[in-house]
Amino acid sequence: MPSVRKEVFIDRSPEQVWDAVRDVGAFHVRLVPGYTENTLLDGYERTLILPDGGSVRELIVAVDEEERRMVFAVKEGRLPLLHHNASFQVFPDGDSGSTLVWITDFLPEDLAPQIQAQVDRVSAVIKQTIENAN
Repeated sequence: MPSVRKEVFIDRSPEQVWDAVRDVGAFHVRLVPGYTENTLLDGYERTLILPDGGSVRELIVAVDEEERRMVFAVKEGRLPLLHHNASFQVFPDGDSGSTLVWITDFLPEDLAPQIQAQVDRVSAVIKQTIENAN
């Protein structure tokens, strides 16, 4: 199974970055405004509403406070995926920064270029959003 791993330095404390990542119901505000219009929560299920009216349904698998790690699995989305799960984990980096590690596992493997491009785009938005937050 292919994996895409992305490490992003964010010029904010691990506590600040984790606070945004762990807020699974505010994905559209705290991490990717404009990329996602709204986030709906129903128990462990999260539905991301996209700007074009489409949606992505995800299962929130874990929010681990001690490890600063959030795991989700896509149940229904836009790409023809047989499997898609991902995790975000926050690590201290330097005196006041953080590294956000995003690992995505998926099938089929021929979607790797699309998944890599999406992870690269969304990572840049996440970095900018968190660094620009008050």
